[in-house]
Amino acid sequence: MGEQGVYAEHGLCIYAKTKNHQILVDTGASEKTWENAKKHNVDLSTIDSVFLSHGHYDHSGGILSFAEYNPNAKIYIHACGGDDYYNIKDGKEKYIGIDKRILDLPQVVFLKNEFRLDREISVFSGVTARRKWPKSNLTLKRKVEDNYVQDSFEHEQYIVLELNNKGDGIRGKVLISGCAHNGILNILDFFKVRYGHEPDIVISGFHMMKRTEYEKEEIALIQDVAEELKGYNTLFYTGHCTGMEAFKRMKNIMGENLVYMHSGDILLNE
Repeated sequence: MGEQGVYAEHGLCIYAKTKNHQILVDTGASEKTWENAKKHNVDLSTIDSVFLSHGHYDHSGGILSFAEYNPNAKIYIHACGGDDYYNIKDGKEKYIGIDKRILDLPQVVFLKNEFRLDREISVFSGVTARRKWPKSNLTLKRKVEDNYVQDSFEHEQYIVLELNNKGDGIRGKVLISGCAHNGILNILDFFKVRYGHEPDIVISGFHMMKRTEYEKEEIALIQDVAEELKGYNTLFYTGHCTGMEAFKRMKNIMGENLVYMHSGDILLNE
């Protein structure tokens, strides 16, 4: 789903503008992302930084074409982001990692654990807790030599924007996560330890989408997560991999604290 006139595909790209930066978090699944950018008058040549939330194709599909538009912007990828990631389901394997050519781009910077670009933008990773871990992760693997092992999502990283725009009243910390494979509650626990308080805004998929009927255990997990998020003094924007059924169940619990984001939506105005 999306705003009329924009492309919608299974991918994610978030454009954010701060006082000193114009950045992208992820680049969608394909070059269609840049058609959407044009429709919103986003000039790719003005982007100074790109952050890849994790090493999956639906978040990295626009990187190579972006690098042609803008060879000067730094592209920040976790050190494990280029590993071999697969979805193994019903005995079939599907490569879901990034295009390996991305790793050879001269503007790529590999990160590990914590990184601060400046006072406005920081990045963290290293979430290892497994409380309320999404069951849909179980089919996602990392290939090591000839063996498939459970993906630990070590390659997942989270971007934090620290806003202080007096003109429009937007202040505080915005946490951006691609899919929250490590579990949104675990990510928030880590955030609170690192920054000392809750984020003001969270933009993230929750990786709860399922094409078949949900099991009782999965429904209980969705509801438990929503009940806990309801206790935060935080506004949550979600979409992409959350799934509409999961969103509706969470919305019934969280009310106005949870908003669905569509392709082309403007979440926060300058």
